[in-house]
Amino acid sequence: MSSIVFVTWDGGGNLPPMLAVAGELSARGHFITFLAHPGQERTIRDAGLAFSAYSEANTGLRELSLFADRGHGTDVLRWVEQNRPDLVIVDCFLFGVMETLMSAGRQYAVFVHLFDGYLRPALRGPFGIVLRLKGVRGLRVLNWSIGTVATSWERLDPQRDHVVHVGPVTGGVPSIPSSPPTVLLSLSTYPYRHLTDLWQELFDAVEGMPIRAIATLGPHVTPEQLTIPDSVEVHEWLPHHAVMPSASLVVTHGGHGTAMTALAHGVPVLILPLDLRTDQSAVGRAIQAAGAGRLISRRSTPDRIRLAITDLLTDGFAQAAANLGAELRALDGPRAGADAYESMLDPSVP
Repeated sequence: MSSIVFVTWDGGGNLPPMLAVAGELSARGHFITFLAHPGQERTIRDAGLAFSAYSEANTGLRELSLFADRGHGTDVLRWVEQNRPDLVIVDCFLFGVMETLMSAGRQYAVFVHLFDGYLRPALRGPFGIVLRLKGVRGLRVLNWSIGTVATSWERLDPQRDHVVHVGPVTGGVPSIPSSPPTVLLSLSTYPYRHLTDLWQELFDAVEGMPIRAIATLGPHVTPEQLTIPDSVEVHEWLPHHAVMPSASLVVTHGGHGTAMTALAHGVPVLILPLDLRTDQSAVGRAIQAAGAGRLISRRSTPDRIRLAITDLLTDGFAQAAANLGAELRALDGPRAGADAYESMLDPSVP
């Protein structure tokens, strides 16, 4: 079978959908390698996939500097020339990698783990301008790829000719709400600037509410940094699939993976975006337009957050979320993603 390399970065929620598609390709007999940051090694190897790290000199870069970094591109190009994979699949934010590969005439495909309807318009605005100032042509390198696969849902992220939407890679079962209502509080595993502040606002909001609140803090916030009500059950990490089958509401920052997992369980979502430069607001607007949740500012007061939680628990949002969940569960994102990438392989490769 074919050799396929996935090129990614340590951004939190961007890795799981890639692992799901890679796992499906591996199950079909393809040899899969991940080029990634050292902090991702254990997760990738635990998934049964091969791992290779970027050079140590490039591991500390963050956000825009990382996205435009050609040092990563040099690492990838060197690895590709040494190992000659049949297909190179690059995370949609690694524009510096794509620029380097394009300049060398090396073909690649793109993996989009968020709303494609957000990504391309963003590249026509300030985000794209900053990239161009760093010598990277965001839209051009996306369009130069041999194909783009988005693990987003056409129902919420309308289809476009330049991308294959395969649907979210998450699964779920219809939620059977507990009593009192279970509310899952789950923000990003990425260290956004206002992450700790938003956690405190959420804890202040749910204090005294007649709910079972469960919080998953992630690796960048500790309980010692916060004032947490005794009634809130706190974990550093907890599988969403352990909570959502009995949840009535998920409160999150709008990360694509968490929001789609909630919908896959038919659970309404309250979204408070932590970073307006990402698709978090777009995810919130789409879910709000579908009647399955609400979008409010991360600057909302605890009283405003409490009111939004109360409304989402008492209004007709549950039925809208249940309807979306039934549609979403009928999809098979990993299978469709693997099908799409296999179609990009050279047919002469056995």
